Amino acid sequence: MPYKEKEIEKLYYTIGEVAKMFNVNNSLIRFWEKEFDVIKPEKNKKGNRLFTQKDVDNFYVIFHLVKEKGYTLQGAKDMLKNKKTDAFENADIVQSLNKVKDFLLDLKKQIKD
Repeated sequence: MPYKEKEIEKLYYTIGEVAKMFNVNNSLIRFWEKEFDVIKPEKNKKGNRLFTQKDVDNFYVIFHLVKEKGYTLQGAKDMLKNKKTDAFENADIVQSLNKVKDFLLDLKKQIKD
């Protein structure tokens, strides 16, 4: 049985990495950080924001509500406060389906080659 290295999970992500994950500008990440209480990045000595995986997951929920579902910022805030579990569950389902879609598209590409 061949040796398989474990994938290393990052503890912290920079603002640039988070922005790249969602294909948005750094300014939108900073704006959402101010608007939504669920996002609380740590800051290093230089003042750079360091986002945890929980912050990234919260960004995904906000991104899903605002960009994909068309909620206003206030609507997204209300949804996170009132139906927090529903919003996170729906975002998790969409994220899982996107992973399956990417896997199937990659598989289709490999079959064509």
